[in-house]
Amino acid sequence: MAKSARISCILGIFTLLFLLCGARNAPLGGGFVQTRGTQFMLDGSPFLFNGFNSYWMMHVAADPAERPKVSTVFRDAAAAGLTVCRTWAFSDGGDGALQISPGVYDERVFQGLDFVVAEASKYGIRLILSLVNNFGDYGGRPQYVKWAQNGGVQVQGDDDFYTNPVVKSYYKNHIKRAVTRFNTITKTMYKDDPTIMAWELINEPRCQADYSGNTVDGWVKEMASFTKSLDQKHLLEIGMEGFYGDSVPERKQFNPGYQVGTDFIKSNLLQEIDFTTIHAYPDIWLSGQSDEAQIDFMQRWMMSHSTDSGTIIKKPLVFSEFGKSKKDPGVSMYSRDVYLGAVYRNIYNAARSTGAVGGGLVWHLMAEGMEPYYDGYEIILSQQLSTDRVIAQQSHQMSALIP
Repeated sequence: MAKSARISCILGIFTLLFLLCGARNAPLGGGFVQTRGTQFMLDGSPFLFNGFNSYWMMHVAADPAERPKVSTVFRDAAAAGLTVCRTWAFSDGGDGALQISPGVYDERVFQGLDFVVAEASKYGIRLILSLVNNFGDYGGRPQYVKWAQNGGVQVQGDDDFYTNPVVKSYYKNHIKRAVTRFNTITKTMYKDDPTIMAWELINEPRCQADYSGNTVDGWVKEMASFTKSLDQKHLLEIGMEGFYGDSVPERKQFNPGYQVGTDFIKSNLLQEIDFTTIHAYPDIWLSGQSDEAQIDFMQRWMMSHSTDSGTIIKKPLVFSEFGKSKKDPGVSMYSRDVYLGAVYRNIYNAARSTGAVGGGLVWHLMAEGMEPYYDGYEIILSQQLSTDRVIAQQSHQMSALIP
């Protein structure tokens, strides 16, 4: 090959790479993500995706000096083909809280969430915003009940979050404040912003007082109806891990040996709920069992829920949390990549064969210099190149399924 031809070829390759990178980082366009049967739809075409969790974004972005960490994660995620991010739109009580007390908000923290929404749009990434935590991290159910107790309300425990009228009024107020928030950066109300793909009612609801799932189901009915009364444009999901309840007893065999007070099928059949979710942590749920046993459980969990979403519930499914902790004995970067690859294959195969699976969200991406947030599941794409390749390959395969 002549020298000039080689130069032209090299320039052409660089030009192509530039265009590809530019496309991956293009600002968000198009309308709102919708559903049609068991598929997600965007602008009249099927919408399949690979995505991630970064729960910490609002909390970090509340400090303008720390916002580059948010931008870095969105940039690296977009480069790996990730197009959906799930993150917290809550922080109740305690240090750096969004909601300091019922109905009292820290505008500085809300502006941090404004930045997250604006930055996601810049990098072509849609958001699933979760509105409260089941657990005490960042306040959650325990904080809401504590607020009521401090106000003289007679409450017995954290499960009163689902039934006490005062506690429920606190939470409804937060839904309203989030949905009707005016973004100080984009100058758009959240309820009018297609950057937001969906609202999530609660991260991993559980109820020890009622293992049948009926108590949580009643709460979901009320809160889903309320949320939809404020916002008909965005999708809505519950935030469930996927535990089966009393409505279809034979499906309980797929639970990891116990129940948590939710009913995956009954609650997701509600008209106001647009898609189903599952989480899976066999390294925690089946602690001590072999990697093979944990992968086998994950495969059964995935298959049973994709089948139920497609044939009974008839709505799309998102595998919205999965990962493997590096803190567990014997876990290496290689074994974690193998596990993630197995999860991704199941997501891809289910999306290809049943059409009821829209995508998955790995737990969780971080930037460099965030050691206080490490929990063993953290993924830093710029440092963990083998994991970056596994994730990017899944993004490519999911996008290839779009007609």
